[in-house]
Amino acid sequence: MNCNFNTALTQSYHSQSQIIRILTESWVSEYMYCPHCGNASLNHFPNNKAVADFYCPNCNNEYELKSKAGSIGHKIADGAYHTFIDRITSNNNPDFFILNYSKQLLTVNNLWIIPKHFFVPDIIEQRKPLSDNAQRKGWIGCNILIDKIPSQAKIDIIHNSVPVPQELVQAQVQQASLLYTDNLSSRGWLLDTLNCVNSIKTEMFSLSDMYQFETLLTIKHPNNHNIKAKIRQQLQLLRDKGFIDFLDRGIYKKIVK
Repeated sequence: MNCNFNTALTQSYHSQSQIIRILTESWVSEYMYCPHCGNASLNHFPNNKAVADFYCPNCNNEYELKSKAGSIGHKIADGAYHTFIDRITSNNNPDFFILNYSKQLLTVNNLWIIPKHFFVPDIIEQRKPLSDNAQRKGWIGCNILIDKIPSQAKIDIIHNSVPVPQELVQAQVQQASLLYTDNLSSRGWLLDTLNCVNSIKTEMFSLSDMYQFETLLTIKHPNNHNIKAKIRQQLQLLRDKGFIDFLDRGIYKKIVK
């Protein structure tokens, strides 16, 4: 996998945003495989496809590409808020490629895949409407809040300009797929529970540690009136799927893959 962009494709273009779009999308078309089934290449959707850029011709999984220069940071700008929310809450929402590139070297620094079932409305920030003086006045965009996505969902394909072995990427994608659910409420609970587990600084943790998040989870899930029981249920699910270990009564250990 070559991490360099093909700059010959953009010699006749002047718009910086258009140049970056062509460079990043052509790179994915040339070098990216399907992280789900391992198919050697991905096909490009027509440009007017909402919230999807590529699809696998073998397994039909869809992918949306988001690119950012420099460090990925806390958030990534995206398109229309309501369109984005409608798509990620549907049953055919795409996985996301998050591509971080060097503006100076025109190379891919880092590339993640974030599986579709880790996207919930809570991690999408609504931007202010464009002013009356703007060409598209009233238009409302959005940001993807990367910090709110659990680390287990940010699967490296390229790390510091070094490609991760494909078999390792596919194994991690398959592991993450164990948490798939098309139920939006269940998706939100899994994401929130994983974030709570990740925020505990020690490798081993207790049920009492998790109960410290009861107030936070009550605010996020006001319709649930038995938060502690829900926490226990989610921990059992994470244990059954191989994300944490149960050591003793009320004692757990994180599994780092």
